[in-house]
Amino acid sequence: MEELVKGGTPAQVLVLAAHPDWRDSRVNRQLMDAARSTQGVKVHDLYSLYPDYDIDVAAEQGAAAAASLIVLLHPVQWYSMPALLKLWMDEVLTYGWAYGTRGTALRGKDIWLVATTGGPESSYHPQSYNRYFFDAFLPPYEQTAALCGMRFLPPMVLHGAHSASDEAVTDHVKTFSERLASWPQWPELDELEQCPACEVPVSDRPASEATS
Repeated sequence: MEELVKGGTPAQVLVLAAHPDWRDSRVNRQLMDAARSTQGVKVHDLYSLYPDYDIDVAAEQGAAAAASLIVLLHPVQWYSMPALLKLWMDEVLTYGWAYGTRGTALRGKDIWLVATTGGPESSYHPQSYNRYFFDAFLPPYEQTAALCGMRFLPPMVLHGAHSASDEAVTDHVKTFSERLASWPQWPELDELEQCPACEVPVSDRPASEATS
């Protein structure tokens, strides 16, 4: 398991980096490098750790439980997250551990989406080819956080990653690094409400846990 924590200090931040071709990535690779150089941060490069998609659930649950902030770092693919990160969610965020009866392992933690898109910001508009503002694609992330009792932080998104200038990319990476290093001393967090309680009735999840 990749545990990249500067100075040997316990990680407060877990970065789940999910880019299928990160070596050829223009932006996400730099963001991963910035995270690796930040004290108190553990980076899990999912596509390097699990090329066969065989996720070590116990190890990932241990890493997530030990962190106070979980960062989802990925390019937006088909208006969502890459397949391996979705599998991570499916297999790691289990009932009785992440949510539901006795599922409190992540309660009170923060989760932060740091994403890149290929299309420019102007393409996420009712009059453009993506048809919706980018915020319209966030509810699955927000509700996942809510169901697990986590606080969903304002996302950090770089639109038009393919065409952004080198200066814009450099500034974005620098801001990400600064934000990562300064969390949780973000001024806006004082005014950010905790997520609503989403209690799952026991009757909705039979003890047999039969596959639907």
